[in-house]
Amino acid sequence: MFRKYKIRAALTVGVALAAAAVGLIVPSISSASSTPNVITIAEPANGTPNYILPFYPPANCTVANTSQFQELMFRPLYFYGVGGSAAVQPSVSTGKPPVYSNGNKTVTITMKGWKFSDGQTINAESVMFFLNMYDAVPAGFCTYTKGLGIPNQVASATGTGNTVVIHLKSPVSPLWFTSNELATITPMANSWDVTSATKKSHCASGKYGAASTLAACKAVQAYLTKQGLNTSTFTGKLWQSGVSGPWTLIKMDNLGNAEFQANSKYSGPQKAQVKYVKLVAFTSTTAEQNQLQAGNIDFGYVDPSVLTSPAPAPGKVGANFAPLASKFNLTTTIPYSNNYMNLNFGKNAGTVFLDQLYVRQAMESSINQSAIVKNAFKNYGFATYSAVPLGTPSTEIGKVKQPYPYDMTAAAADFSKNGWTLTGGKLACTSPGTASGQCGTGITKGENLTLNVEYYSGVPALTTEMNAVIANWTSLGMVIKQTTGTFNDTAGTCPSAYNAATTFDICNWGGGWLYAPDYYPSGEPLYLTGAGSNSGQYSNATMDSLIKATLSTNVKLTAFAQFSAENLPVLWDPVATATNESSKSLKSSSGGVFEGPLETWTPEYWSFK
Repeated sequence: MFRKYKIRAALTVGVALAAAAVGLIVPSISSASSTPNVITIAEPANGTPNYILPFYPPANCTVANTSQFQELMFRPLYFYGVGGSAAVQPSVSTGKPPVYSNGNKTVTITMKGWKFSDGQTINAESVMFFLNMYDAVPAGFCTYTKGLGIPNQVASATGTGNTVVIHLKSPVSPLWFTSNELATITPMANSWDVTSATKKSHCASGKYGAASTLAACKAVQAYLTKQGLNTSTFTGKLWQSGVSGPWTLIKMDNLGNAEFQANSKYSGPQKAQVKYVKLVAFTSTTAEQNQLQAGNIDFGYVDPSVLTSPAPAPGKVGANFAPLASKFNLTTTIPYSNNYMNLNFGKNAGTVFLDQLYVRQAMESSINQSAIVKNAFKNYGFATYSAVPLGTPSTEIGKVKQPYPYDMTAAAADFSKNGWTLTGGKLACTSPGTASGQCGTGITKGENLTLNVEYYSGVPALTTEMNAVIANWTSLGMVIKQTTGTFNDTAGTCPSAYNAATTFDICNWGGGWLYAPDYYPSGEPLYLTGAGSNSGQYSNATMDSLIKATLSTNVKLTAFAQFSAENLPVLWDPVATATNESSKSLKSSSGGVFEGPLETWTPEYWSFK
């Protein structure tokens, strides 16, 4: 259950179980379902929320921070995903559907006039606050892609009353612009337009693009970012004055334990059906399983390793974990995501190897995805080999072929055909140079193929997967130096784009990417040169061209997806499907679903039977 915008907090399967072997990292929880006014939810193991400002940088762009924390309080301009749907939800969005005109160069947005918790109307200025900040500090937001979308394609933007008008420099595809640009906007309250506890600013009210507005917004963003990382401020007046969602945060600690109270001032159509929601932090799946058995959690997860019967197919469930079967229902969800190991194409020791496509091909051919799904995930998962997730409508993508199926013989041949010799169990470059059949640029004679790999610990299924993959790489003669870390460390500090000092060549935070709020999987935040969430600093002119072709007109994603499979900007590995446990006394009015394909928590739809 992990993700990075969303970086998924590690496997959507058994991930939200956690608490060290010594016990929970929560002050106290007890008999969850016996308290009908309180719903207790387990957070992903080691994937706890740590950032509250809904203008979030790439390093804090995780599901744990966004759709499982911030969106309970702060509702975006366009809300996607309720129940089993990944589609836009007009009734719970703060804005009315956008209107495109002028050859798709003008976008008009009308706000519904809902209220923040301090009584301020969520209006055009609330949207302009976000737009002005984005214009001032574009690289400070997770899905920023230089030269594209907001703010770089915006010629001008104005907001009056409840109406925002955006004029663009060139035509856009409405599907892309709504799903990947407008959907990233979260209207923000004027109470946040400050540069200190006492000093107000004019980021919200300033003219878009004006020098004075840019200066004001930079100062506001700097202050809010500092406060947004300090959990001791999360329940204070600053943040809770700007609540636009159905829940208000009333307790929070630096371990990630949080308690919400129903927001009586929420303007949306679905009011909370219970008074409180508790999020409980864990550090291991075993500890969470223990708390589920004790009846202290209403909704959580089990690692698939404890399930004795495999799933019959993706999206289906087998027998439940025996100790929970009498009190919990096992459910699963196919996430709107893909999964991968992040590659460091920045300045690092292993870059000279990863720059060679044949090396990436050999490594991809060594990942036995079907065996991982069967043995590590108990069939709660499926193979993936391109950037476009399972569940993308056929109107948006055609068939994509798998270019590098599991084949250890082919993987070994990739090395032998390109100047490598297996000597003493290690690959050594015996034909240096850049011609055909030689090792490639920067690789010296006699050099061993050595890579540093870091992956997220705490989830047995992921550990099983990585042990199997690394064993295969080692059998080819690669020298793999492995390290494990927490989810936040692996997702936030290992990728080279966020941490120039990283020593790692490959990172696996266990969950790849959940397409939210970039709901249209065109890939520009991830794979375009210089994009905000291009965490491995991948750059390829063909990839750039294919992605850009999908953004201005309604072009299918097929060519982009196929190239992502062939050129390997990352190493593709299986996507895990959720293994959720929901108390049999819990019910959901959103089609009976507790966690849908976008892995968003909407507990206002939940109640007890």
